[in-house]
This record gives sequence, C-alpha cells and structure tokens, in this order.
Amino acid sequence: MKGSIKILVLALVIVVVSCKKDTAPNYQFMPNMYESVGYETYGEAAFPNGVEAQLPADGSIARGHLPFEIDNTTEGYLLAKETLKSPLDSTQVNLERGKVLYDIYCGICHGAKGDGQGNLVKREKILGIPSYDDAGRAINEGSIYHTIYYGKNAMGSYANQLKEEERWQVVSYVLDLKAQLEK
Repeated sequence: MKGSIKILVLALVIVVVSCKKDTAPNYQFMPNMYESVGYETYGEAAFPNGVEAQLPADGSIARGHLPFEIDNTTEGYLLAKETLKSPLDSTQVNLERGKVLYDIYCGICHGAKGDGQGNLVKREKILGIPSYDDAGRAINEGSIYHTIYYGKNAMGSYANQLKEEERWQVVSYVLDLKAQLEK
C-alpha cells in the first residue's frame, strides 16, 4: 500500500511539473497587454468618429519648422531679392560656422573662394557655375536664401539639409566671400 501511494504521489508531481510551461504565463489577467490589437493608421476602426484625432490641427506648424511664404517662381525669386532680409543681427552671425556649412554643402561646386571653381567644376562634372563677383550677378541675402531654399537651375534645394538659422549663416558667409572677391 505504501508503494502505491508513493507511485501515486510521484505520478501527480510529474503531471503538475509537465503541465507547467515557463515560456508563457499561466494566467493572463489583462490579455490585451500581451496581444494588443493592431489598428490601421488611418482606419475607421480606431476611432468611432473617423480619423480626426489622427490628423494635425488646422493651422498647426510642425516642431522646428517655420513656413517660407515666398513661392518657388521667378516672381518669388525677385520678391525675395527685394524684400527678404536676414533675421540674424551682427552678434548672431557666425562666419566660422557659415564657412563650415559652406564647405560641406556649397564648396564642392562653387569653390572655397566662391569663384565657381569647385572640385566638381574642375573635374568637368558640372559646368557653368558662375563666380559670386560676376558683373551680371547682383545677388543679395534674399536671393541667396531663396536659392538655398528652393534651388536654381542645376542646383537643388538645401532646405532639408540646413535649418533656417544655418541657411542664414551660409548666406552671411556667401556675402562675405562676395565682398572678398570684389576687392
């Protein structure tokens, strides 16, 4: 009799141990926390009133972005040339920072001195980059900023690579290069 009780207890222990699974919880008190429901980004199921909660509010501006009100047209270029002024005062202009950014983004085509003799021009990969001191080039801070923002001719836009303050630093440095070339 004692042997049969031992066998019964041993069988019971084996059954209990074999049913225990360490990789999954035995009880799920909040099953949605383990297996969440996936909603489509703009699906109707997520919100009973539609997708209004997922859209940005009217008139809102993304963080770190200021809208540029001047169009990417010839008229917009001329308007920028006439009216756009740098928001940086003389204490905020940092020509060293402008030079670093210029060397990264502009110098490869426009040259380190702004003479239109960058490495790509010297290797004849890009042709027709004018110097900043050409007689027909009446550039100012507004036209330079517009060109950096939208690009012009073969030059693409650098609005995604440079923040607004960085663009104005580059503008200040380009005007400094222009002044040096005109001496």
